[in-house]
Amino acid sequence: MKNGITITNKEDEKMTKVIALANQKGGVGKTTTAVNLGIGLARQGKKVLLVDADAQGNLTDSLGWNEPDKLPVSLATIMSKVIMEEQIDPDEGILHHDEGVDLMPANIELSAMEVSLVNTMSREIVLRNYLKEVKGKYDYVLIDCMPSLGMITVNALAAADSVVIPVQSHYLPAKGMSQLLQTINRVKKNINPNLKIDGALITMVDNRTNFAKEISSLLRENYGDKLRVFKTEIPLAIKAAETSAEGKSIYSHDAHGKAAAAYEALTKEVLSDGRKQEKHKADLAR
Repeated sequence: MKNGITITNKEDEKMTKVIALANQKGGVGKTTTAVNLGIGLARQGKKVLLVDADAQGNLTDSLGWNEPDKLPVSLATIMSKVIMEEQIDPDEGILHHDEGVDLMPANIELSAMEVSLVNTMSREIVLRNYLKEVKGKYDYVLIDCMPSLGMITVNALAAADSVVIPVQSHYLPAKGMSQLLQTINRVKKNINPNLKIDGALITMVDNRTNFAKEISSLLRENYGDKLRVFKTEIPLAIKAAETSAEGKSIYSHDAHGKAAAAYEALTKEVLSDGRKQEKHKADLAR
C-alpha cells in the first residue's frame, strides 16, 4: 500500500496507455474528442477510464452528470486524499456511463486544488500517483485537460504516456502551439522522460473550405518532425455539438453520420498506434 492506495500488479500497469488531450486554447474539441474516442475504444472492447481534469466539468456534464458541483467525490477530492496520504478505495468517485466507459468527474473544487498544489511536495505527480494505482484494470485512460498550462495540466502531462493535441481547422495560434510544445518538452525533460506526442488532431473541418489543408500544411511547415498530424480529420457537425446536451456519444446520437465515422476512424488510428508502440516496447525488451 502506498499513499493510502492499494498497489496494483505492475504487469497490468504496462498494458495501460494514458493519453492527455491538451491545448490551452478552449473550443478546439478536446472534450468532444475525449467522449467519442473513449466510447469508440470501449466499442472496440477496450476498458476505458475518462478523467475530467477541467474545473469547468465539461466532460462530466457531456456524459450526463449535469450538476458536477453537487457530486460528493470528484478528482479534487481524490487528489486531496493522495496529498494527505489518506486511504482511497480504487473505485471511489468513479462513475459508470451506459456506453461502457468509466469517469472520474471534476467540478469547481479543482480550481482550489490547483492553487493548493503550489505549496505541495511532489506537486507535479499527484495525479500520476493516483493513476498509477488504479489504471491497472483499464486498457486506456484519457485525460481531458483544462484550457490552460497550469499545475493540473502539468499533472496530466506528468501522468500521461502520450499527448493528443486537438487543433481547430480554421485557426492555428502559433504562439499558443509553441507554448504548449515547450510545456510538453519541459515535462518530458524534468518529470516524465517517456512522454510522447501522438499527434495533432484537426477538428471542426468544414469541407466547403480549404482551411484544414492549410492548417495541416502550416503544422508540418512550422513543427516538422516534432508533430505528426493524424490522418483522420473531424468534421464540423451540428449533431456532434448536440450530443453533450444529451449525455451521449455521437455513436448513440447519430450513428451513421460523418462525425461518427470520423471518430470511429480516429479510434482505429489510436488502436493501431498503440499496437505499434507495444511491439516496439516488446522488441526493446528482448
